[in-house]
Amino acid sequence: MASKTDRVKSLRAVRQLRRVRTFYAGGVLLWAVLTAWTAWQSPGSRQMWVSALLLAVFSGLLLAASLWLQRLQATSERRPAHHAAPRKATATRHAHA
Repeated sequence: MASKTDRVKSLRAVRQLRRVRTFYAGGVLLWAVLTAWTAWQSPGSRQMWVSALLLAVFSGLLLAASLWLQRLQATSERRPAHHAAPRKATATRHAHA
């Protein structure tokens, strides 16, 4: 059984990975535009290859963050959201004289 702190850490990790994934998606978009622009202006130049390398790096980071997020969401769905109260009636307690 997972503790409550594990659940909170999992929720924090999911939230943080969503933010990071958004940042990496922005990086991929930026470097894709810059790579296309540089390839148009000076194909085969050093700047184009550096831009393509950074595009590949951000794409890899985006892929890794997406996979981790998917894995975390899949494991959190398997856990029960809450535990129901036991059905067994509790015994009444009597004070001894």
